[in-house]
Amino acid sequence: MHLPVFFQAARAAGLFATLLLGSLGLTQTAAATNATDALRTLNNDDIFELEWASDPRVSPDGKQVVYVRRGFNRMQDNTNTTLWLVDVDSGTQQPLLASGEMARSPLFSPDGSRLLYVVSTVHGPQMRVRWLATDREVNVAALEHSPSQMQWSADGSAIAFTMFTPSKPLLLIDKGPRKPDGAQWAAPVRVIDDMMFRFNGTGMLDKGSDHVYVVPALGGTPRAVTTGDNGFSSPAWSNDGKTLYVTGNDVPRPDLDPVEAEIYAVDILSLARTAVTTRDGPDVSPMVSPNGRLLAWQGFDDKVRAYQQSQLYVKNLSSGATQQLTADYDHTVSNVIWNARSDGLFALAAVEGRLELISIDLQGNTAIIADDVGGTSIGRPYSSGEFDVNGHGRNRVIAYTQTNPMRPAELAIKRGNNSTQIVTDLNSDLLDTIELATIEELRVPSNHDGLEIQAWVALPPGFIADGTAPLLLEIHGGPYAMYTPAFAAEIQRYAAEGYVTVWANPRGSTGYGEAFADQIDEAYPGYDHVDLMSVIDAVLKKGWADPQRQFITGGSGGGLLSAYATGKTDRFAAAAVIKPVINWFTMALSADIGMRVRRHWVRGDPWANPQKFFDLSPIAVVGNVTTPTLVMVGEEDWRTPAWEAEQWYTALKMQGVDAAYVRVPGASHTIANRPSHLIAKTDNIMGWFRRYDPALAETTTNNSTVQD
Repeated sequence: MHLPVFFQAARAAGLFATLLLGSLGLTQTAAATNATDALRTLNNDDIFELEWASDPRVSPDGKQVVYVRRGFNRMQDNTNTTLWLVDVDSGTQQPLLASGEMARSPLFSPDGSRLLYVVSTVHGPQMRVRWLATDREVNVAALEHSPSQMQWSADGSAIAFTMFTPSKPLLLIDKGPRKPDGAQWAAPVRVIDDMMFRFNGTGMLDKGSDHVYVVPALGGTPRAVTTGDNGFSSPAWSNDGKTLYVTGNDVPRPDLDPVEAEIYAVDILSLARTAVTTRDGPDVSPMVSPNGRLLAWQGFDDKVRAYQQSQLYVKNLSSGATQQLTADYDHTVSNVIWNARSDGLFALAAVEGRLELISIDLQGNTAIIADDVGGTSIGRPYSSGEFDVNGHGRNRVIAYTQTNPMRPAELAIKRGNNSTQIVTDLNSDLLDTIELATIEELRVPSNHDGLEIQAWVALPPGFIADGTAPLLLEIHGGPYAMYTPAFAAEIQRYAAEGYVTVWANPRGSTGYGEAFADQIDEAYPGYDHVDLMSVIDAVLKKGWADPQRQFITGGSGGGLLSAYATGKTDRFAAAAVIKPVINWFTMALSADIGMRVRRHWVRGDPWANPQKFFDLSPIAVVGNVTTPTLVMVGEEDWRTPAWEAEQWYTALKMQGVDAAYVRVPGASHTIANRPSHLIAKTDNIMGWFRRYDPALAETTTNNSTVQD
């Protein structure tokens, strides 16, 4: 795998720069760099300059790649998304839309002459088609809600998409009192009769559900091909354009089984709907092979467990014969697409801290195409990346987002058996002059049973292993997720301030097989806590940090484990518990995924077995906590609602434990989605740690504040 010259030079010179040096006045482990005085550390202002590639799409002839270029907008405090077009032969690129409009979800037409995409305007989202030869474009339809999952028909004449469709709310009053002209009354009451009435990132849900539509590619009136109270999504065309395969759960109470889904074949003319799958378990993401003979999808037999590994299936549409392709492949696959010859598929697979692009033939044999996919999770080092493929043999072109510990995602292109070329250079203007932390991998046996735990350590710029540095453990959420050694602003931020920063994949993480993930089934939190403490012990044994200067933080499931850790040990000088689950009882009855918590995670009714819910909750150990703790949550977080964090904060205050509570206005569970919130999150965490750092006790005063 070849890196651009500027990456190679940076490594040779040791220019691993530090990210996001804040204005907290913390004492760094080493203030000077080992390379040159010309290097500097990245300050908070610079976070707005980060850019990354996402959502690449290869043209049918393999000559062009379009991708979404993302970056932060300083004035609007959000993320810009623009479309860029790359010539595969020369590597030259240009913006697709001269106006610089916010655009996303590009998709070439089957013949490559047109490009479909969505543009955000002041009037709402618009679905557009652009003729690439003439730069002419048309708004395909006037849409009330944002379209998603767009798919061209095989002949390019129509487009299928998913869109929210409102329905009539429950009305309990026929006629209310007369409102005088100009009167300023309170907003009307909202009558709710759905079990799920709000969702993270959306807030209060309007009455209605997602449905699949079809619209002429030249523009026209969208026609609903699915209807009813239950939602349908993920359209996939048959080659003759007469059928759409969709995903849904067409039963009286689909909300009672949140993972259940079937694939249905919908006749475009009559709208007759026929179930293609019927088993107990999710069947999702249908994909018709290019030759039209095979249908692929993902799913599993539901054994009602917290984690169940998704499998890949292929069905012969003529004979009905079905194959399970990944029965012997012990990793979850995602982002599955067919190859050009219809004799195999491509997919992403999470494998031991890497996101791999793999091929899968119809006998279930797998091969690694690339092992460095990722880089699109900017805040924390989650495995997150995208790819696309077109053509076969020497004419096959693969485009993917490439991960690198020193850079956010760049666009990589690989043609045939040639070497991979990284064709973008989105951050060297900023990061070439900045020293980032160096990343070391560790493999640590758990103190519980010797199970190997993969972890990484970010060593601060100019690091000297003299045992004086503070140590910070950052824990991933999920809990069924995987961290990687990717570039992550939050990790680099902590290292910039001198923290030896550790992150790991304890048992329960994905990427290490289904049995590894299942070890926390009905046992979370549990021995995953021991795994994390084992990693810290291994780092301390190397003499890299001061045992008296240990700190802990994590978000979501990592917030749960951070809280739990302080109830099991007093080794930490301070903790930051971010958007945690604290009480499975309230989580099951009020979170947007409450039904899944009840049915698949804890597996019981809170009112029937409250002791089980309590025993698995961090609140059960809050009486042991003496660690000064910062609690943080988004005010519009409906995944782990604010009252989860508030229970922990209030319990600590009742016991006289030093605690502070940070609420992030307008933030959902993706608490650092806006750049200013990402900066505020890390700054507040380190500001709290500074107050209780033993090495800084003489310089810390009671006037220290936690920033809002």
